[in-house]
Amino acid sequence: MSTITGTMATDRPERYAKQLTSHWSARGPVTEEDGALVQRWEGGQVIVLRPAGDHLAVEVSVAEGEDAQQFAGVVARHLERFGQRDELTVVWAG
Repeated sequence: MSTITGTMATDRPERYAKQLTSHWSARGPVTEEDGALVQRWEGGQVIVLRPAGDHLAVEVSVAEGEDAQQFAGVVARHLERFGQRDELTVVWAG
């Protein structure tokens, strides 16, 4: 798996985690694991959303050979659209 991590500063991280996984509910099941919402898509992609006090930690993984940057971009665009009113931005590490 190829993994990219990032954060999105927000005072409502739980809201955005739930909104994203609900939006993509048809893509695959969502589980709660160690305080994070984890969504495993049928295509093999995995999104881990870990709400913290002042941010949402975001981790995206894809199978080797798949484009992790592209998938991270899709995830970021959706989160940023949901948080547009608050001008939220996902900042990827690295």
